[in-house]
Amino acid sequence: MHRMLSGIETEYGLAIEGRGAEDQLHDSMTLVRDFPGECFAGWDYSFETPRKDLRGFSASLHIDPVDAEFDQDAKPLPAEESRADRILTNGARFYNDHGHPEYATPECWSLDELVLHDKAGEMAVTSAAKAYGTHDSCLAPRSLGFERLYKALAPILVARWPLCGAGKAGDRRTPFQISQRADFFSESASIDTLHQRPVFNTRDEPHADARDWIRLHVISVDANMMSACTKRRVGLMRLAVRLCIEDAAPQWNLLDPAKAGKDVSRAIDHEDRIDLERGSWTTSRIITESYLDAADNRLDLTDEESEQIKDCRELLELRDTAFDSFATRVDWAAKLQLMRQLNEEDGVKWGSPTMQSIDLAYHLLDETEGLFPALIAAAMVDGEPDPVDVQKRLTAPSEGTRALARAAAITNLRGEIATASWGAIRFKDGTNVQLPPDVVYSQAILGVESTKEFLQLVSEASAE
Repeated sequence: MHRMLSGIETEYGLAIEGRGAEDQLHDSMTLVRDFPGECFAGWDYSFETPRKDLRGFSASLHIDPVDAEFDQDAKPLPAEESRADRILTNGARFYNDHGHPEYATPECWSLDELVLHDKAGEMAVTSAAKAYGTHDSCLAPRSLGFERLYKALAPILVARWPLCGAGKAGDRRTPFQISQRADFFSESASIDTLHQRPVFNTRDEPHADARDWIRLHVISVDANMMSACTKRRVGLMRLAVRLCIEDAAPQWNLLDPAKAGKDVSRAIDHEDRIDLERGSWTTSRIITESYLDAADNRLDLTDEESEQIKDCRELLELRDTAFDSFATRVDWAAKLQLMRQLNEEDGVKWGSPTMQSIDLAYHLLDETEGLFPALIAAAMVDGEPDPVDVQKRLTAPSEGTRALARAAAITNLRGEIATASWGAIRFKDGTNVQLPPDVVYSQAILGVESTKEFLQLVSEASAE
């Protein structure tokens, strides 16, 4: 059976009355440190290499000049203090990142499981917040290399916006866009994440044995409220990786992926146009369908993958033939419907502060103030998971993954751990346990009672 480890890191914005941008770092650190559940503070930063580029060199990172103005008078803090890292008992990581709280799900094999853990992250953030950025992670074989992965992924990263964009209220010139983040990408490929952001991020930080694995750090995504959109965006990325492994990915030579993303994002009521090299062009729908066709024809699909392909095909058709039904399954369309109603019935002008406040309110996690919970209550959203199942994931890791092992150690052996990370746990007695990402861990590890027993059960884990 083909397995692919994936995870989602979601950033949250804080809106605290009486506090400004200069307070963001302190407020974010405080929020993380005040996490009320059981957790472990002792992240191992020795495995983090944000300057290492997938293309084989160490790069300088560009800093946003606006951010730099706020940071110029700030006193540098050690990573363990400024990040305020917490590892939760479900294997997730909750931390401050550049002045915003960020929740990284435990690794998951299944898309359904990943969606539940992504929603559990919302529960973990107890303040009203607007999710304004997100990253997807996917483990891929090192043998694929940068060139093959870039050619296989760049087209679908641009073309998938209509199926999973979160939508954004704009100004009078551009009243609405399909994607929140498409405008923030200016490069085709680079290592940066804070300024001059790329469609394909080349950070080479595998969180596993670097001789065998690449971790795709995908930042060209929106933070979704609809679970179906989250599942769809990760599912399309994973299909592209599988096609790359089989050397069966469609070949689309985009002239300018960053510009293409902006063009797709602005095509609300008409077919988009993506410019290709040598003067030709195509559309996001044609690109997406080429990936779905290739997957159908070239891959031994799981039931989950077949379901995702069917879902994408239905939505591509519904967008043109039954937009009301399309809007129950795609964030940007649901948000657009709300804003059109305000415009037509209440006279609220496009580009006005009211429209922008509706945009923010759609993402509020507070069930009494957020618009998305109201849509669920009104049965205007399809496919949301049972809150009981989501609640369980706050303490239950994904079965069989290395997150299971990490969670077992945090829960049962917390007092004996010196540091921990995605790929390893170092105990105070000097034992250093590596957690391979491609093996299946037994549920028996949840009952571990000693470092010796933990090491034995990790060693016994084997690939299926």
